[in-house]
Amino acid sequence: MRILVLSDIHANLSALEAVLADAETVDAVWCLGDLVGYGPNPNECVQRVRELPNLVCIQGNHDAAALGKIDTEAFNSEAGQALLWTRAALSPASMEFLGSLPEKQVIDLVTLTHGSPRRPLWEYILDTYTAALNLLALDTPYGFVGHSHHPVVFMVNGEDAVTYDLPEADQLIEMPPLAIFNPGSVGQPRDHDPRAAYAIYEPEIRRWTQRRVVYDIVETQNRIRAAELPLRFAMRLVEGS
Repeated sequence: MRILVLSDIHANLSALEAVLADAETVDAVWCLGDLVGYGPNPNECVQRVRELPNLVCIQGNHDAAALGKIDTEAFNSEAGQALLWTRAALSPASMEFLGSLPEKQVIDLVTLTHGSPRRPLWEYILDTYTAALNLLALDTPYGFVGHSHHPVVFMVNGEDAVTYDLPEADQLIEMPPLAIFNPGSVGQPRDHDPRAAYAIYEPEIRRWTQRRVVYDIVETQNRIRAAELPLRFAMRLVEGS
């Protein structure tokens, strides 16, 4: 069984389509939230995700803010501006879908959240200390998270210390007994690699494969400019920052 794991699409339709084409045939799709925010195609991305096979989708903080569940003042000024634009742009069908998404989902060996198992919408797992606290909070062997826009694996080594790995593109990881995995961002990578990031999870053999794919950044930049969204969101796509 091949499961496509993706997160932080952020209304970047070009990146999403490139990921779906690169992943080819999968048995299921697990989306870890933030379908919208920052980018110019929120409705198209929501609709495209809704069509995916055996979909499990989690609500992210930008999704929640677009629904009015989180005040835009909790974000920086440009992100807040983009969220106000997104609220106005979202169709009733998109709003209904985003509003239906849970903040956490447990499937067999995996707990799915956007931010962290402890604080599903908002907490970033950026260091081994925070990872250790969240590994203790897990009721499953694995946590799949997004939010940071960085592909990373936090795991417990043989001495009960938490370590991390920054997987390269196409790296296969034999999954340890206890770990938190982040596939990185589809629509707005921040690890200085502008390629869209995602992962393939194979539960029967407990294997995680990190993937990257080139997409048409210029097309997304042009759409951002046409929507009169903050230009910084267009420029940072080139740098992956």
